[in-house]
Amino acid sequence: MRYMLLIYNDEAAMANAPRARTEQILAAYGAYTEALKKSGAWLAGDRLKPTQSATVVRMANGKTNVLDGPYADTKEQLAGFYMIEATDIDTAIEWGSRCPAASTGTVEVRPIWEMTEY
Repeated sequence: MRYMLLIYNDEAAMANAPRARTEQILAAYGAYTEALKKSGAWLAGDRLKPTQSATVVRMANGKTNVLDGPYADTKEQLAGFYMIEATDIDTAIEWGSRCPAASTGTVEVRPIWEMTEY
């Protein structure tokens, strides 16, 4: 089964982190990604640009409304993701707990709802 590991972090804290800390975090993510790939669990993953670069699109009364910048002011922002293959939720949770973000932010482990029936 496929799972998404959604990574939430405080963008401001990450942006203001000392260079040495940033390098340490990037190295931890590199090692984590390599472990996922070696295990065969890794399907996809990437970082997201800061919320200031986001664009929100909504339809209201038949019109498209576009909003630049972050949609909501929250403590943590969606910073990236991993899509993994795991035999069960316990295995996915184990991978989520190993993600570097689990110790600095939040990792949401969510099963993917397969679109096999329409």
